[in-house]
Amino acid sequence: MTTLSPENSLSARLSASFILVKRKPPIDKTEWDGFFDENGQLAKSRDFVCVSILERGLHPSVRTEAWKFLTGYYSWQSSQDERLTVDSTRRKNYDALWQMYEKIQPLLENLHRNFTETQNNITCDIQRLYDKDPLGNVLIDKKRLEKILLLSYVCNTRAEYQQGFHEMVMLFQLMLEHDHETFWLFQFFLQKTEHSCVINIGVGKNLDMLNNLINFLDPVFAEHLKGKGAGAVQSLFPWFCLCFQRAFKSFEDVWRLWEVLLTGKPCRNFQVPVAYSLLQLVREQVLQESMAGDDILLACNRLVDLDADELVSAACLVYAELIQKDVPQPLKDFFL
Repeated sequence: MTTLSPENSLSARLSASFILVKRKPPIDKTEWDGFFDENGQLAKSRDFVCVSILERGLHPSVRTEAWKFLTGYYSWQSSQDERLTVDSTRRKNYDALWQMYEKIQPLLENLHRNFTETQNNITCDIQRLYDKDPLGNVLIDKKRLEKILLLSYVCNTRAEYQQGFHEMVMLFQLMLEHDHETFWLFQFFLQKTEHSCVINIGVGKNLDMLNNLINFLDPVFAEHLKGKGAGAVQSLFPWFCLCFQRAFKSFEDVWRLWEVLLTGKPCRNFQVPVAYSLLQLVREQVLQESMAGDDILLACNRLVDLDADELVSAACLVYAELIQKDVPQPLKDFFL
């Protein structure tokens, strides 16, 4: 077993330290613009920007532009003029993909049973989606959402479509003005987060590493989960499939966590320390009441209306604790 490097150790301590002090206000438009020179090129380091986002978050006025950098939609080295070209190109590419889809849709419907089944699933998922705010105002255009999801399913052969994507893409649609932005940012989000929310790619790895992390940091809890709580951790896959979307009290909290995941700070695969921190919220109850698997799952499902800043802070402290120890190689490889 080996320890993580001193550089990463320092980074983790610095990243976790913001829980100990009053958090500064989120990065607003004036400060964000100050990160760039007169040509629109980034004047600060990428690490500086990402750590600032981890520690402080983004004001809604800059979130759309910042996410384009965080996801890779824009290059960190690009100028303002180059970004205008990128926007134009991505819009044209999106339109071309949709035109291609419209041409091959009849063929897909006739020859591929899976396509028709998935198309129906998308339609049903969107129909069930609650699309109004507390005042009854409609939040999204379901037809536009369905179009984006269908195109994503056809074009992204790795992720395809899984239940829950409609809820995730809805949050992108709420943040962004244009359909091509929603489509591309969702694709880049999946890539940037290493498809960690995709059942047949990343979710299983997350669950395995969550088990490893519990075994390493909390052997008492791990022993209970192996016994009476058998299968409880594996049942937590919805946390990862939805990127913890249902655990928070507001969309702002969801966006806050997701932008932290996009920074890659304080480590890769930060979603696993986040899940570990969530489990710690029910740990004492589970042990005191000697809960079995189904009861543990129910207790975890009752974790709602959480504050993203508090959860991010707790997960940073988990990582800071982790790197002070002799870390098993599988965990080291996963987080670095």
